[in-house]
Amino acid sequence: LVAIAQRSRNLQGHGLDEGASTRMLIHAGRMIRAGLPLEAAVQSSIVLPITDNPDIRAALGDAIQACLP
Repeated sequence: LVAIAQRSRNLQGHGLDEGASTRMLIHAGRMIRAGLPLEAAVQSSIVLPITDNPDIRAALGDAIQACLP
C-alpha cells in the first residue's frame, strides 16, 4: 500500500489534484484484512473515489499494477 500511495501521489499535478489520502489507504488496508483481494480493495477505495476521468483511472491502475507482485 505504501508503494501504491507513493505512485498515486506522484500523479499530483498530472491530472490528479491530490494523491491517495491516508484515510483511503487505511480503508484499503481494512478491506484487505477483511479478505478482499488487494487489487479490488485498492480499486474501490482509492482509484474510483479519487477521479472520474477514465484516462486518469487507467494511468493510476497501471501505476498500481506496477506495484503488485
